[in-house]
Order: sequence, then structure tokens, then C-alpha cells
Amino acid sequence: MRIPCKSRRNLNIVRWSAALLAVSGITYALTPVTAQAGGPSAAPGKEKPTIVLVHGAFADSSSWNGVVKRLQQNGYTVAAPANPLRGIPQDSTYIASFLKSVKGPIVLVGHSYGGEVISQAAAGNNNVKALVYINAIMPDVGESFASLSAKFAPAALTKALKQVPFRNGDGTTGTDVYVQPNKLHQVFAADLPTSQTDIMAVTQRPIALSAFTDKLTGAAWRNKPVYVLVGKQDQAINPSLERYEAKRANARKTVEIDSSHVSLVSHPQAVKNLIADAAENYMRK
Repeated sequence: MRIPCKSRRNLNIVRWSAALLAVSGITYALTPVTAQAGGPSAAPGKEKPTIVLVHGAFADSSSWNGVVKRLQQNGYTVAAPANPLRGIPQDSTYIASFLKSVKGPIVLVGHSYGGEVISQAAAGNNNVKALVYINAIMPDVGESFASLSAKFAPAALTKALKQVPFRNGDGTTGTDVYVQPNKLHQVFAADLPTSQTDIMAVTQRPIALSAFTDKLTGAAWRNKPVYVLVGKQDQAINPSLERYEAKRANARKTVEIDSSHVSLVSHPQAVKNLIADAAENYMRK
């Protein structure tokens, strides 16, 4: 078939371009590019895991927004259930029930108090293939946050908390804990603009006081791969405690960054990268 002159010229341009790229050593320029990344192909029989994100005290699931966006751009299925913040027995039971609704492998991520929750919630769940701790608390069985943190100098956050009594509709009572609004920026999120932390201060969700002394009955980090991010400027949890936890858990990877306690908000790319490392390492094996 005779190729029209204009089409021959276009075909020649493509051939000349390809030849030029080959000579220069650039062989990928004409390779189709997909919008989805997300690491290496899974080993035979390996399914890409769902990433489940569990937030900590004084926060809600929206604190993961920047991380969720980046994980989704890499092709991951992500879930960020609400953490009730009512104490370890209630919260870990709730998250454990949520995990049972997720089909296939899971990489489970906890920020701050969420680290305690995922440690207990994942115990005995074989679908959880890795645990990622972001500025997190990682007690062992029989330990509480209070007893574990007592091994190190108290963080500045401890002097910025206020207690508020509450009463439930069924007549039961308790005590909630908040961060004093005028101190939240300094002790919780110093690397965020005050325009953002002013909003965080008035929209924070309280945690039950009992959560600080609840003892864990399960510690999944004892027998699952662990990845840890330490915030070197963390004023809510002593960074030395975060390093101790990583060493005790024989973490496969520990990343330290210059962040406040809310690295998931201020450094979402670094947090996403560590989560992706955990997922990719699972898929390689």
C-alpha cells in the first residue's frame, strides 16, 4: 500500500528520533509510562497488601490525608478507620474487628497511641504482614504507656495536658484528656504553621485518661516485621523512647527525620516511603 507523503514524513521523524535516542543511550523515552507506581512486582502468589492506617490521640483519620493521597497514587488500597480513643481494650478490639473485614494481606500502620492499638489488635492475625510505627508507642505485654515512658525523661507534652470529666448517657463517668489549646503548637506540631495548629487545637479529639495506664495483653511486634519512624524533634514522645522501642522490636528499618510528633502531617512523603518499603519487602518474598 502506498503511504501518503505526509505520513512518510511523520514516520521518518519517529525513526530519526528513535535512532537519536538509541545513539545517546536513552532507551526508555518511547516506553509507555503508567500512572501507577508502587514498587516491584509481587513474587509469585503474593498479593499487593492493603494499607490500614490507625491514628493516635487528639486526632482523627484526616490526619493521614497526605499519606493516603501518596499511597493511592502508588496504586495501594488504603483504609483509615476511626480510632475510638476509649482505651486499649476497647480500641484494639474495634480495630481487630475492622482488620477481619479486610481481605488479603495487610500492612498495619499506627501513629502515636495508635502504635499501642495496632500492637494488640494485630496479635494472632496472620493477614497482617508488617507493622509500621510512626512516632509511636510500643509497649510489651503487661506494659502500659505510663510504665514504658517512665524509663525516659518525660516529654514536654506531659505538662501541657488538661483533664475534663465526662458522663455517658448510661450514667457511667470518666475523664478525658486534651492538649491545652495554647500549647498544642509547641508540644505537638511545632513544624506546622500556627494557622493550621490553631484549628487542630480546637478540633482535637480527646483520649480517655485510662488509656495511659491500660496494659497490653498482646504485642504483635514480637513476631511480625517492624518498621519505625522516629521524629527527632518530637515533644510528645521522647525520641529516645522511640529508638529504644525500635531496637527492642528488632526493627527491620528505622528512619529518623527532623519532625515534630505529627510527621504524618508535616512529612507525609517520608511516612509514605517507609510504609511502601514495608509493603514492597513483603511482596518481594
